[in-house]
Amino acid sequence: MIGAIIQARMTSTRLPGKVLKHVSGRPLLEYMLERLRCVNHLETIIIATTQNASDEPIVSFAQKHGVPFFRGSENDVLSRYHNTAESFGVKHIVRVTSDCPLIDPVIVDNAIALYLETGCDYLHLGTTFAEGLDTEVFSFDKLAWAHKHARLKAEREHVTLFFHHNPDKVHKEIIECETDDSRYRITVDEPQDLEVVTAIFETLYSKEKPLFHIEEIKAFLDEHPLIFNKNANVVRNEGLLKSLNQEAEAAEAAAGTYAEKIIGNGERR
Repeated sequence: MIGAIIQARMTSTRLPGKVLKHVSGRPLLEYMLERLRCVNHLETIIIATTQNASDEPIVSFAQKHGVPFFRGSENDVLSRYHNTAESFGVKHIVRVTSDCPLIDPVIVDNAIALYLETGCDYLHLGTTFAEGLDTEVFSFDKLAWAHKHARLKAEREHVTLFFHHNPDKVHKEIIECETDDSRYRITVDEPQDLEVVTAIFETLYSKEKPLFHIEEIKAFLDEHPLIFNKNANVVRNEGLLKSLNQEAEAAEAAAGTYAEKIIGNGERR
């Protein structure tokens, strides 16, 4: 089974409750679900949220829209993904995050098709794509392997980081965009991101034409530089970079403490 697992929680530090923020009377997660349902290769879509009481609204959303859901660890997202996939029998996982309401079903379909064609363990989009189209595809077998062996806090928090840390053990493929679209930011992590995404939906979305694609989004942002520039200075993958910096600082502190003990022991001798 090929299934999309949407990572979602309400307790974002930069924009709390972002996944259910309303645009034109509808929560962002509803737009994302609508777009993912246009992906031809997907056999199921599952929401993976946490056991926290604060995430009850996400559970209510899933029940209202007839979407399967799983509740797991807030911080050990790797275990949440593993247990979600295992519970629903998903053999090939499409990982998407709920801060990407403008995810493009054509790009997701292409990613799944190439993953199946190459027989790789793991496929992801390159940074030449706009931020907010983020799509990863990987096998349950590799996910289970990572779940068993990953030890670092950052590796547990960021589902596929262990794959990147062990390139010799993972057959990986990367899709790059035909044009360098890295300057476009259509994810929702910061308040200014919400302003940009709101403007996009209010302009391009209609009941008659609910599905629009990245080329239309780019054209709109190019024509409206004031909107484009609202979030142009936000750092890409800020959450991941923060986690990696914290890991590095912790390792440096631990090394310093160890060195102090060695020096201290040497002085006592």
